[in-house]
Amino acid sequence: MSFLVFLRDNMRWLAGGFLLTFFSSFGQTFFISLSAGEVRREYGLSHGDFGLIYMLATLGSALTLPKLGQVVDRHSARTVALFVMPMLALASVMMSLSHHVVLLALSIYMLRLFGQGMMTHNAMTAMARWFAAQRGRAVSVTTLGHNAGEAIFPLLFVLVAGLVGWRNSWLAAAAVLMLVALPAVAGLIAVERAPRASDPTSTRPAARDWTRAEVLGDPLFYLLLMGVMAPGFIGTTIFFHQVYLVELRGWSIEFFAGSFTFMAAMTITFALIAGQLIDRFSAVSLLPSFLVPLGLSCLVLGLMDAQWSVFVFMALLGVSYGFSSTLFGSLWPEIYGLKHLGSIRAVMVAILVFATAMGPGLTGYLIDAGIALPAQVVAMGLYCLAMVVVMSLVTRRLHRRSLQGNHASDTSRP
Repeated sequence: MSFLVFLRDNMRWLAGGFLLTFFSSFGQTFFISLSAGEVRREYGLSHGDFGLIYMLATLGSALTLPKLGQVVDRHSARTVALFVMPMLALASVMMSLSHHVVLLALSIYMLRLFGQGMMTHNAMTAMARWFAAQRGRAVSVTTLGHNAGEAIFPLLFVLVAGLVGWRNSWLAAAAVLMLVALPAVAGLIAVERAPRASDPTSTRPAARDWTRAEVLGDPLFYLLLMGVMAPGFIGTTIFFHQVYLVELRGWSIEFFAGSFTFMAAMTITFALIAGQLIDRFSAVSLLPSFLVPLGLSCLVLGLMDAQWSVFVFMALLGVSYGFSSTLFGSLWPEIYGLKHLGSIRAVMVAILVFATAMGPGLTGYLIDAGIALPAQVVAMGLYCLAMVVVMSLVTRRLHRRSLQGNHASDTSRP
């Protein structure tokens, strides 16, 4: 089946998943940070104060997600959306009306939990359940909602805030969620996708359905996390310190900012390529590859002073982001099955959120301790390349376990 035919035959479900990740933008760091300057001024917060509030709120959402995320195993994607999207709208209203730091922290906690966490979690779990042999393609299309949000919402927010102020801009976000996004998503995914006779059949053996307790007792799960956490930790850390890094290198901040468009284009391109490759070879088979460009990107950024190297860094980072965003949506159902996928993914997402929350703080502490940021970035690159070897061993072990029937009692290491 060609990609265009796949899009045509499954447009409503793909569009529903795309809109879920697209409107998750209201709980993503890039969108919330657009109000950071005004928030600090109105609440009398320093950079460190606001950073601490943001970190604690994000960690709180990470701790809540494993429990709340289980609802996707018990309810339809539409039912979950009908709960999550109004809660995200409520959080946006609270951001607009809050005048106390406690309410500010609660607002950010809810934005992170229901936006970054549950909107994406619902979309990716639904794609994994609705598609089998075409899962990679479905996930690659859905994850493009994140890229579209990053491209569209910052400019829109700045324009609206310039007209009506930053607080009213959050009210506008809530209105869009309730009046546009919620009806559209609810209508598109009102009917769960069922297997069709025309669907291609997967030749790979289906994974047995692991429980969350079994997954948490699986040594391979923790080895997988050592690689899976790397893109979020590294990307968040570098972009959090981007102004400091640009000053260290003597680069133009405008030049650095302009390279984001190039990274976005590479991310979109390789997300779609990864979807095709996953459907052909499997997510497990591609597992060792996504850290190679990430490791090389860190070495380029850490070792090269020339300003043009920014585009090499962004290109390699985009390749890794494109592969990882699609890979992670397909990997877990391949390994651990579908029945308890929601509760399993909730734990994984919570750990990833925790990693992204801790990265900027840990590296900032190391900078204060005298360890240069470029040296830290090089160390991240070397870590990624070491993890390529580990992921190769894990892939071999997973293939072997699949052939043996995915025995829950298997606790051997690669």
